[in-house]
Amino acid sequence: MKTLKYIKLAMAALAVSMTVTSCMDDDWNDPTGDTAPYGNNNLQETNVVTIAELKDMYDYALSEQTDTAKITEDIQIKARVTGNDVGGNIYNQIAVDDGTGGILICINRGGLWGYLPVGQEILVSLKDLYIGTYGNQPQIGTPYTNSSGYTSPSRMNHTLWLEHVKLIGTADPSAVEPIEFDISKLNDDEYMDENCGRLMTIKGVTLPQANGTRTFAPEHEATSGNAVNRSVNGSTRLVVRTSTYADFAGTAMPEGQLDITGIFTRYRDTWQILMRQDSDFKVSE
Repeated sequence: MKTLKYIKLAMAALAVSMTVTSCMDDDWNDPTGDTAPYGNNNLQETNVVTIAELKDMYDYALSEQTDTAKITEDIQIKARVTGNDVGGNIYNQIAVDDGTGGILICINRGGLWGYLPVGQEILVSLKDLYIGTYGNQPQIGTPYTNSSGYTSPSRMNHTLWLEHVKLIGTADPSAVEPIEFDISKLNDDEYMDENCGRLMTIKGVTLPQANGTRTFAPEHEATSGNAVNRSVNGSTRLVVRTSTYADFAGTAMPEGQLDITGIFTRYRDTWQILMRQDSDFKVSE
C-alpha cells in the first residue's frame, strides 16, 4: 500500500511539473520576457473592429433581450482592461474599452486580475464566441439558458478563453481614464446604450442610506446575485451595486458628497455602478 501511495505521489508531482513547464515554455524560449505566459501568442492582428462597430454588427442580438448570436465572422477587438475581480466585486468577468465603447467578457475563472490588470491591452479573436445581453447589458461569452428559457452570454471555459486572447505588452494603468458621468443624461436611453459597460466617475453625489455605520453590502440585506443595491441621490435608476463577497462589502458607506468610480453597467433601465476596489469612492473635493 505504501508503494502504491508513493507511486501516486510521484505521478502527481510529475503532472504538476509538466503543467507548469508547458505553461511556461514561451518564457524558457523567450528569456527577455517579451512573450506573455498567458493566452494565445500565435494570434495576429487582422480584421480588427471597434467595439462600437461590433455592437452595430450585432444590434439585433443586443436589443430588448431578444437574441444571443454566435459570432461567425473572423473578427477581433483590441481594447484595454478597465475592470476586473481584484476587489471581489466583479465576478468571473472583465470590462474592456477601446475608446469607442465598453463591453463585458465573461470568463469562468477567479483571480483574473493576476494576468489581466487594469490597463492591460488585449487582442480578442471573436469567431465562435457569442454576443448578447444580460438585462440589456452587452457581453461576450458562451450561451447559458436559464429556467425561464432566456439565453444570455455567460462564463466561457477558461481554456477556451486562453485560445481567444493575446496579451499585448505590459499593463499601463495610466492609459485608462474614467469618463465623467453626465448626470443630466440619467434618463437618456441613447446615453445608456452608448456608455453601459464603461469605466466612469460620477461626482458630487450622496448615498442617502449612509448613516455612518450602515455598510455597503451586509449579507442580511442581499437580494438576487448576493449583492446589495444602494440608491445614489435617492434615484431608483442609479445605484451602487456591491457583492457581499467584495473586499469593501463591510465598509461603512461614507456620508456627504462623494465621487464614485466604477464600471457603469445596466440592468434593464437601471444604471449599476460596480466599484472595483475601495479606492473607487472618495469624499468630493
